[in-house]
Amino acid sequence: MSQWLELQQLDSKFLEQVDQLYDDTFPMAIRQYLSNWIESHDWDHVANVENESLATVRFHDLLTQLDHQHSRFAMEKDFLNQHNIRKIKRNLQTLFQDNPVSMAMIISKNLSEERKILTTAQSAQSDMMIEKQRELDSKVKEIKTKVQETEQNIKNLEDLQDEHDFKSKTLQSQEELNGTISREELSREKLYLKAMFMKLHDMRGVRELSQMSEVLNLVEQLEYELITVELCEWKRRQQMSCIGGLTNVCLDQLQNWFTAAGECLLQVRQQLKKLLELEQKYSYSHDPIALSRGTLEERALTLLKTLITNSMVVERQPCMPTQLQRPLVLKTGVLFTLKVRLLVKLQEFNHMVRVKVCCLHFRKFNILGTAMKVMNMEESIGMAAEFRHLVKEEKTDTPSFRFKLHSFTFEAELCWSGLVINFETTSLPIVVISNVSQLPCGWASIMWYNMLTSEPKNLSFFVSPPSVSWGQLSEVLSWQFSSITKRGLNSEQLSMLGHKLLGPKASNDPEAQVPWNKFCKGGSERNFTFWLWIEGILDLIKRHLQSLWDDGCIMGFVTKERTKALLSNKAPGTFLLRFSESNRDGAITFSWVEHTLNDEPQVRSVEPYTKKELSAVSLPDILRNYRVMAADNVPEDPLRFLLPDTPKDEAFQKYYSKPTDSKARSQFFFEPLLLIFECHS
Repeated sequence: MSQWLELQQLDSKFLEQVDQLYDDTFPMAIRQYLSNWIESHDWDHVANVENESLATVRFHDLLTQLDHQHSRFAMEKDFLNQHNIRKIKRNLQTLFQDNPVSMAMIISKNLSEERKILTTAQSAQSDMMIEKQRELDSKVKEIKTKVQETEQNIKNLEDLQDEHDFKSKTLQSQEELNGTISREELSREKLYLKAMFMKLHDMRGVRELSQMSEVLNLVEQLEYELITVELCEWKRRQQMSCIGGLTNVCLDQLQNWFTAAGECLLQVRQQLKKLLELEQKYSYSHDPIALSRGTLEERALTLLKTLITNSMVVERQPCMPTQLQRPLVLKTGVLFTLKVRLLVKLQEFNHMVRVKVCCLHFRKFNILGTAMKVMNMEESIGMAAEFRHLVKEEKTDTPSFRFKLHSFTFEAELCWSGLVINFETTSLPIVVISNVSQLPCGWASIMWYNMLTSEPKNLSFFVSPPSVSWGQLSEVLSWQFSSITKRGLNSEQLSMLGHKLLGPKASNDPEAQVPWNKFCKGGSERNFTFWLWIEGILDLIKRHLQSLWDDGCIMGFVTKERTKALLSNKAPGTFLLRFSESNRDGAITFSWVEHTLNDEPQVRSVEPYTKKELSAVSLPDILRNYRVMAADNVPEDPLRFLLPDTPKDEAFQKYYSKPTDSKARSQFFFEPLLLIFECHS
């Protein structure tokens, strides 16, 4: 995601700081319209006073970019913005025509300040999360402390009641044995017993019952926060993680809070049982224990049931072992695994929870494997059950498979100490495919669903799928690359993709809407969809180009027009690597600049290399040995510098293969020769 897009997602107090960076000298409108172009250059370098010539070039480039933006507004018949762009351009020319370094300094300073604002905001967000955890930890600690205090008070009450009972029986025995105690002593003992009874009456359960009620109030508040906030946020993070996002989906902290709440509720129930024993030993009219105990028992049980019924989660969503980066897409007849976890991790519940898996779906299919499991503490650090299944389809697949969602429901039953609690949870929706060729479209469905909704049972989602904003989609597209490589997509690459998907009108607008049918639905071999094109490139990178991609050697997503603009003012032999826009299965080409006899730059491109060709010869070896025939039939190397100015061998030396002998090298030298095309895609 670009820096400018990240800034726009901040809270208003941080946006106010961004607003203060821009004025009429360099308006925010320029930052908005040209955000991708601005962020694609090193303005710290341009702002160096020794680079005045470069600053001049960038100044005129910026004016050209404004002209392009003006043309877009003209096409849209947006008269007001046309007027604003013309005014901005005139002001820039007046202010910086003779001193372009000053403009570069302003841009450099603003970008630096923006990064500081982002860092501060991210730090504040992190501090808020830490503070939130501390607050929850503090609440848990307070509850535990009060439970322990209640435990001690009940023990004191029990001791006092036992003492009263003992003395009462002793006195009664002495009365029955005449002469063993004087009347004066008997009278004193009766007065002492009466005083003890009054003390017992005054403290009998009143303090303890009040403390229990307070504990249950605190547990109720804690439960509400855990279930409605923390658990919901974790589930949303898991959705983002499933489609490639780098989010924290560790359950340990959440489990600690759920478990602490469960432990306290079990202790309260035990304390109420102890009060029942005291009541059975000794009770009287208007006994506080007899009056309040039942209500507290019912409330504690309700809270315990609520906690348990909301504590089962799908820790690992359904996933085939061969497609770990793409969960939720299952192929018939192929093993897949999933795992459910009970966040209330109590030793008392070990082997006491039975879980059964069943399906919610449109199509009919059988699940082969163990459909019933018992949760235990042996399989993980939590109370968990792991399922491994084979899916076998019963009904013939249909072409619209990818628009039909299914899900697994887990029905659980806890039987413990006379208590029976039934509860369930649901996996995220899955797509079932019958052929591996359906995987790309199946994965597109999973991405689209999880971007736009957090409702796990909306299986009719694709009856009328909503659109997604380009800002959200661009981030997820970048995740698809970073999840299988070390590098996602930068702002300029995303700008090219936005242009391809939405056209120039909306490519830089994060709020521009992308409909589902434009992203994936339909398509053919000749007119394939945007996502299938991206999928082909992802597969190409994974199979043949991962190291080059990780090291930033491949620019990748750049249009032919942008290629011309980037290379035209470079030294002859400067080249870049870009993906073909016309090959569905993924292909890569390289374009370079050469000068004519009149010293005019001419950009040329080679026919794209496909997976088949790259399986025979690696791309670095093709680049090393690539030659074109000069007029006198002498082979020449047209590739000298990887954009911007890195010598070719310096950029690719470590990737070159070592030929076994000179003869093999000589043969290999000419094999990569291909026809040259003027700006071939």
